Amino acid sequence: MRTLFSLNKYFWKYKFRFCFGIFFTILANYFGVLSPQVARYIINKVKEAVTNQPNSNLLTGYDGIFTVIIKYINHLQFGSIVIWCGIVLVILALLKGLFTYLMRQTIIVMSRHIEYDQKNEIYTHYQTLDSAFMKSNSIGDLMNRISDDVSKVRMYTGPALMYATNLITLIGLSIWFMYQKSPLLTLCTLAPLPILAYVIFKVNVIINNKSELQQAKLSALTSNAQESYSGIRVIKSFVQEKSAFLQFEKNSDTYKDAAISLSKTEAWYFPSIALLIGVSTLITIMVGGLLSIYNKGIDEGTIAEFVMYVSMLSFPFSSIGWVASIIQKAKTSQRRINEFLHYESPIKNGEMSLDNTLNNIEFNDINYTYNDTLIHAIKNVSFNINANSKIAIVGSTGCGKTTLVQMLLRIIDNYDGTIIVNDTSIKDLALNQIRSNIAYVPQEVFLFSDSIKNNIRLGNDTATDEAVIQAAKDAKIYDEIMSFEQGFETIVGERGVTLSGGQKQRISIARALLKDAAVYIFDDCLSAVDVNTEYELMQRWQTVLKNKVSIFVTHRVSYLQDFSQIIVMDEGAIIEQGDHTLLMQQKGVYYNMVLQQSTRDNKV
Repeated sequence: MRTLFSLNKYFWKYKFRFCFGIFFTILANYFGVLSPQVARYIINKVKEAVTNQPNSNLLTGYDGIFTVIIKYINHLQFGSIVIWCGIVLVILALLKGLFTYLMRQTIIVMSRHIEYDQKNEIYTHYQTLDSAFMKSNSIGDLMNRISDDVSKVRMYTGPALMYATNLITLIGLSIWFMYQKSPLLTLCTLAPLPILAYVIFKVNVIINNKSELQQAKLSALTSNAQESYSGIRVIKSFVQEKSAFLQFEKNSDTYKDAAISLSKTEAWYFPSIALLIGVSTLITIMVGGLLSIYNKGIDEGTIAEFVMYVSMLSFPFSSIGWVASIIQKAKTSQRRINEFLHYESPIKNGEMSLDNTLNNIEFNDINYTYNDTLIHAIKNVSFNINANSKIAIVGSTGCGKTTLVQMLLRIIDNYDGTIIVNDTSIKDLALNQIRSNIAYVPQEVFLFSDSIKNNIRLGNDTATDEAVIQAAKDAKIYDEIMSFEQGFETIVGERGVTLSGGQKQRISIARALLKDAAVYIFDDCLSAVDVNTEYELMQRWQTVLKNKVSIFVTHRVSYLQDFSQIIVMDEGAIIEQGDHTLLMQQKGVYYNMVLQQSTRDNKV
């Protein structure tokens, strides 16, 4: 149960709902357990009327409220007494129903609030985690913990808590009234309960292990489905539908086996409890009958009262297994949730703020090695980026260009060396201030399943429609958007699946241009655009990005003549650095890249 203690903060937050729920549970059960006392009175009254033999115990052993009622109606005619007892039973049922309704409105609604808060907490925490964490955990598992696991925890904070409270209250009140009437008959009636407790204890251990296995199999199944849906075009193009189905079927079978195994174990609960409840009823009738025969203070009404108590306890006792199963599942799910919630991102938020717009960036002796592959990606890199400058970082695939710019965004943070922004270490600055000053267009374009307009407005949700249109024009995507039937309101589908690669890239560029940031990073974001469109974009950006710091990560070098600084990288190190004229004079790697691409473009 220690795992579930992490939920106490929610119970404290909703303490008034929780306390009122407990109070309403007590009242609902209190009015419920008075009905057997009414039945005892009316049965004994019937016997007294039929045999004309007074019952010395007729007016004793009742709850205070019903004692007052008996004193009022006992002198009436027998028919009137029966009518009044019927009215009392109806009133007790109505009161029990009313407080049961209020009990559900407090405890169950509280659990929905806790579910809402917990999902928000998990989602917020996900957003703080670093890219290494996201790479090491599957999306399916992340989704499963925020959906299925939270739902299982909700069953604990709501139904399980409600039924457990109801169980404890009902058992307590019933045993109290039963013991007050006949301690011996009470002990005999409840004799099977220790056996029930032992069975629950043994089976709970098995349920816990099988529940944990089931959750792990479900995560694997969810991850498999998510990957298949995301890569459906690849699967179809390689005619691998059958293979994908067989893999899903295999994962589905393992989950099915785990779920069935758990269900079979849980199935032992209810028959066992029903058997023990039946035994208790037989013991009650047998012992009560013997005590009545030998005049040991037990009458027919008392036997009927005890049988009704046992009947009332049958559902609470039968729900012990169900409640225990929910608690075990919640414990497993909460432990899985805590694994992620207790994970702290190595990227810490700084406390210092930028005095002015982000500029004057210095990379000083940066070294970085990937933890998983141990590849030395960045080697002793140092360079400066001045205000209003235009920088190009070029080199072959895998030379470290993207890794370098992600350090500026603090997506990668565990490097050696320092990055200085406005004379302050970037790690000392607030993350939101750094990222709000940077507009980033990544290599892998990601569009949300929303309208084109909302995708462009992602970085500036207060932008006017006119500003959105202008950003689309600056990204040379406006005409194509207007050719769509719904224009800017066109829904692009998941990950922009309805658009071409070039269209997705230019919408992503329009999103960045609309942000109006101090620094723009274009990470090889024109790979799906033809050479002429690329040239037109670069010419247009001469005006759009004026007085901005712009960093272009690219393979193409044909349009870098006007850049203030060109950094050539190879295997994580800077091998050449300078403007276009200087690098062409050196006739090194950059010079050869220009000649090769010029020759290729001319052939095309």
